[in-house]
Amino acid sequence: MSLAVLNWDCTMNLSQLEYKKDILLPIDQMWTVNLRMGQLASGTSAQPFATVTDYNNWLQRLQGYTEWLQSAEKRMKEGIREGYVLPKSLIVKVIPQFEVLANTSLENHLFNSPFKQFPTTFSEEEKNNIKEKSMVVLQEKLIPAFTALYTFLKSDYLEAGRETSGFSDLPNGISYYQHAIKNYTTTEMSADEIHTLGLKEVARILSEMEKVKQQVGFEGTLKDFFDFVRNNKELMPYTTPAEIIANFNTIHEKMKPQLDKLFGNKPKTPFVVKQTEKFREASASAEYNPGSLDGTRPGVFYTPIPNASKYNVFSDEALFLHEAIPGHHYQISLTQENENLPDFRKTLWYSAYGEGWALYTENLGKELGLYEDPYQYFGMLGMEMHRAIRLVVDTGIHAKGWSREKAIQYSLDNEAESEASIISEIERYMANPGQALSYKMGN
Repeated sequence: MSLAVLNWDCTMNLSQLEYKKDILLPIDQMWTVNLRMGQLASGTSAQPFATVTDYNNWLQRLQGYTEWLQSAEKRMKEGIREGYVLPKSLIVKVIPQFEVLANTSLENHLFNSPFKQFPTTFSEEEKNNIKEKSMVVLQEKLIPAFTALYTFLKSDYLEAGRETSGFSDLPNGISYYQHAIKNYTTTEMSADEIHTLGLKEVARILSEMEKVKQQVGFEGTLKDFFDFVRNNKELMPYTTPAEIIANFNTIHEKMKPQLDKLFGNKPKTPFVVKQTEKFREASASAEYNPGSLDGTRPGVFYTPIPNASKYNVFSDEALFLHEAIPGHHYQISLTQENENLPDFRKTLWYSAYGEGWALYTENLGKELGLYEDPYQYFGMLGMEMHRAIRLVVDTGIHAKGWSREKAIQYSLDNEAESEASIISEIERYMANPGQALSYKMGN
């Protein structure tokens, strides 16, 4: 089994290198290295800041990151010449991310955060030494690299940005999309076959949603019901991010007695819920970040809360099951803790398996004491519908010439997610073809 897994992983990664996506499109609004580095720079993520060695390691990483930013700009210029550029609609989402990093004062800069909160065990000499080195890296190297990239993005790159949405409009893009389908779904299905499957799934789930609409006594069409749910103030009961985080923790507490009945094997790795960092929140989806292999750093369920008063809770129970427990946190942590696996298998991520398991766990809600509110059950159906829609719009965008706007409208017509959330999702698919297919498909 391990040999087969290793062969698959090496083969798919070598195939990825045949294409220029990762080389000439190194930055987007959601998936790329710059966003991960911003998370680490916050001082509250996976990068440890407990010892002098930790800080020196981080300073070395910032040196390397500066070089990466410079090379990214160089590659994106090559991309313009060779026809590999992001759509304008994505570039305008990336620009504000770099604007903040280029124009924020050093004192308030995200990347200065770790150097304002030293451990109490550090001596004054150690603090001053680290601070002095950090000022050199930040002022003379990293922030100038942010400034140069921001200037390039808002001028030359934006001007070169394409009006089309899908990868089929890039050189060798159709071939790349078929590779992405195989990579993310582990199948040999064509885009047309997946598109047809998605349309059938959308129709099936719509019929289940109709039952909930009738159960709550809503008069009107199902599309009217979507508008009612997405704009229902009773489903937006909170005013602060802390209240939303507390609600997720309440869901967890409610589940715990039933979790003991369903799962004899539970991870030792701890778990927390956090709000997505502000610098990336506008373009982010809810997500899970794994804990450390030794279990000392918890797994984190990040949820974006751009505006707490407009945060709709109708799918929160299903969302917690998927992103947190028993979804990604259980599957990933148990894999990492499994002493029978070789090391390389403990940290591999197969989207069809990971997302497939997480989608399955959404269906465990009633067994875990959830979905007593019909709107939360509707939220579960909405989450599954979201994945069915992905089969339609991802293939539509990347293989059938769909525009960003057509994909947005299709989603608005078939689910109750807010328009802002749907726009963020469609743009997510535009940046990373095929990933959205992995939730409902895989061998």
